[in-house]
Amino acid sequence: MVSNKVNSNFGISLMALIAVVVLVLVVNGLAGMMHKPAAPDMSADAVAERIGPVARLNTGEPIAAAAPVAAAPSAARAGKDIYATTCFACHDTGAAGAPKKGDAAAWGKYTAKGIDDMLKNAISGVGAMPPRGTCGNCSDAELRDTIQYIIDSL
Repeated sequence: MVSNKVNSNFGISLMALIAVVVLVLVVNGLAGMMHKPAAPDMSADAVAERIGPVARLNTGEPIAAAAPVAAAPSAARAGKDIYATTCFACHDTGAAGAPKKGDAAAWGKYTAKGIDDMLKNAISGVGAMPPRGTCGNCSDAELRDTIQYIIDSL
């Protein structure tokens, strides 16, 4: 008997819940119909007026682009300054097998070939040293001055 009473109470509760849900949906639908906003005007003129400020086409004189500003020519940097900012990390410590500044024996095989060959190696890279060392914005003349600074320290 207990199970029939539980089933009966469950059925009544379920029917009451369904009735409440249906009632809420009906009331919401009726309220939505009464407060429905008017559809916006979708005529071509109304749309053009709404997007006009954004989509305005310049049909007048072309807008002149600003003339590019030329970079000021930079003064050539001294070899000593370039060495102190880019080369020292490897050539003061001997990192990755780089010959140390001031070590004539380590530089001997390079200096024997002359500064032109050393410059060619500096430009293209040699061993673990990348092209232009770590001075990608150095001119060939600046690299030559830096090499001369290293040679003068031997």
